Amino acid sequence: MSLSFDPDSLALPMGHFIGDRLVAAEGVIAMHRPSDGKAYADCPVASADLVDQAVQTAKKALKDSNWGGIRPRERLKALHRWADLIEQNAVELAKLEALSSTRPVGHLVDGDIGISAEQIRFFAEFADKEGSDLVPTDDGNLGMIMTEPYGVVGAITPWNFPINMAAWKLGPALAAGNAVVLKPSEMTPFSTIRLAELAVQAGIPAGLINIVLGDGMTTGNAITGHPDIAKVSFTGSTRAGSAIMENIARTGVKPMTLELGGKSPQIVFADADIEKAAAAVTASITSNAGQACVAGSRLIVEKSIAPALIDAIRRKMATIVPGPTWDSASQYSPIISEKQRQRIDDIIAASVSAGAECLTGGRSIEMPGYFYAPTLVAGIDQNSPAVVEEIFGPVLTLQTFEGEEEAMSLADHPSYGLAAGLFTSDLSRAIRLTRQLQAGTIWVNRYGRSRDHILPTGGYKQSGIGKDLGREAFQANRKSKSVLISL
Repeated sequence: MSLSFDPDSLALPMGHFIGDRLVAAEGVIAMHRPSDGKAYADCPVASADLVDQAVQTAKKALKDSNWGGIRPRERLKALHRWADLIEQNAVELAKLEALSSTRPVGHLVDGDIGISAEQIRFFAEFADKEGSDLVPTDDGNLGMIMTEPYGVVGAITPWNFPINMAAWKLGPALAAGNAVVLKPSEMTPFSTIRLAELAVQAGIPAGLINIVLGDGMTTGNAITGHPDIAKVSFTGSTRAGSAIMENIARTGVKPMTLELGGKSPQIVFADADIEKAAAAVTASITSNAGQACVAGSRLIVEKSIAPALIDAIRRKMATIVPGPTWDSASQYSPIISEKQRQRIDDIIAASVSAGAECLTGGRSIEMPGYFYAPTLVAGIDQNSPAVVEEIFGPVLTLQTFEGEEEAMSLADHPSYGLAAGLFTSDLSRAIRLTRQLQAGTIWVNRYGRSRDHILPTGGYKQSGIGKDLGREAFQANRKSKSVLISL
């Protein structure tokens, strides 16, 4: 089945989704397609009043449906029906996702869309399996730790994996008995809106999912600062996460989950399988053109094998062919915007001025859209802009080491600690260094997530607070109270 499509032929779900319908709104943010740069729609910006309307709708839906108090298995069944509809409408969702985002349509049906359905099913299963606990006390008392939903959860998702990030937020929040007011990125809203429509169609009570469009300054601040939103979940840059923390502190106190930026190292020892390491390293920085918080953007390789590994990576980068996201044959993504492409170029230029050398790439690709060539940068130190900055593009830096201590020193980043990769055939070394690496996720002899959704994701340092995915994400959407009954 070919998924290629005409980007001008799609009917787009325009407006905010509140309750069970689209709310018409005039657009104010011009949207451009990354694959050809064409302006094709305007995104509206939800005001504080409209965000309040969405929150009040969510509160009423929680009360009327008793979503948090019904038999948990009923929540499970509704979420499974929703996942079924997501799979049944995967082609439509894939086209909406590919149109405005950097995700090639050929990667979506079995990839992002299928994974999103899996994750919703995964979280659904917690609904009737996780709950309150009896705890040991003396014979004269009964001790319990009771859990319950927060109520209305505010969520903000990024543009790089739109539908997948929405599933990360919606799945655990709904399974735990909450309602959600979610703001997708103003650059990639359409698949998320359709996701919400399918939820209502699946029998999830209308108003439990509300999608408001807009920017961070107006709409995002209105969500995170709303007094009736009990918890906030955000995925995005560290800078934006800091602004959210500031806004929450200014308007009140509430729990938050923040999955933020990364500058993840990939450490390759001489005893590693060079071809397998090269494939994993290349894929980690070229997938989605490096536009992922966990992108393995810093290659740290043992000096004796550096020439062979560099040669293998350059060969693999040379085979990558870019193409528009609506062509099912495309394997390499555009950059999300011209502004971001220029930022990548500026960081490369600053690094070269400081003494770095581009072994390959280091330039835009001459074709329609915002494409940037896979880039390998050498001749750098820990102060190079290419090492310090989260570039969010297909840029891999190269540093070499001669011993474990030097490797660990290079791997440690002053700001970020989201993920790390380690390539070695020595199991003892792998376990020893895994304990030393300051990152929330460590991959050994591979790089990137699997479809084992039980593994949580989240960072150390300025890479975030709390966890997405795993049991931890479900538990983060319920609050606990201690109960002691004297018998």
